[in-house]
Amino acid sequence: MMQIISTKPVNHGSHFRAHVLRGYQQKINPFIAVDHAWMSGPTFPPHPHAGFSAVSYVFLDSEVGIDNQDSTGIKNLIKPGGLHWAVAGKGIVHEEVPAELGKTVHQLQIFVDLPEAKRWMEPLALTLEAEDVPCVKVSGAKVRIPVGEFNGMKSQLTTPTDVTILDITLEASASIDLTVKAGTNAFVLPVSGEFSIGNHTFSLAEQNVPVFSSQTGDQTITVTASGSGAKVMFFSGQPL
Repeated sequence: MMQIISTKPVNHGSHFRAHVLRGYQQKINPFIAVDHAWMSGPTFPPHPHAGFSAVSYVFLDSEVGIDNQDSTGIKNLIKPGGLHWAVAGKGIVHEEVPAELGKTVHQLQIFVDLPEAKRWMEPLALTLEAEDVPCVKVSGAKVRIPVGEFNGMKSQLTTPTDVTILDITLEASASIDLTVKAGTNAFVLPVSGEFSIGNHTFSLAEQNVPVFSSQTGDQTITVTASGSGAKVMFFSGQPL
């Protein structure tokens, strides 16, 4: 059964704005929160994380990538289309800034819970370059697979929490069927354009997000773009 939750607009100074999905951990478990953000300058000083994973995904339309570094010695560029998965484990301090000041990073910051046995593991970094993200084309849709699998195609990343994250671009009026596997939670995050599921319409401006709770059997949801097309992110995973 579909439920509807909401994102909230957040601004930090003049260089950062976001639509944040927070406060719904029970409904979106194993995900803790998702920030859909635009950042054009240094915003957050080096800060600590522990007990979960902090995942950065930069959209292909981003003007610039992210300079990422953390206390384990990692220092890398997350290019548009790429993903960096930082397993904070027992603790890291990290910082991310636009690779070129004045240009805007368009990204997701995704916080993913860790299974109890891995919560205090040694910190670990996993990176997937843009060119290594699998892509599947189906009728009227293009699906990038940074994490998990879709239509027989699988990401090369093996993450400590088993989740699926899909970047889906739909042509005008196109539809795509997405499977929510038995025992998993899922949600569809609007990125641009407008789409519908059943009799409900969703868009970034409306700030509403459809959520599908864990069921004993598989669920199939049909996402249909409006006449101007749509871009969405699909998240699913077994609750911890």
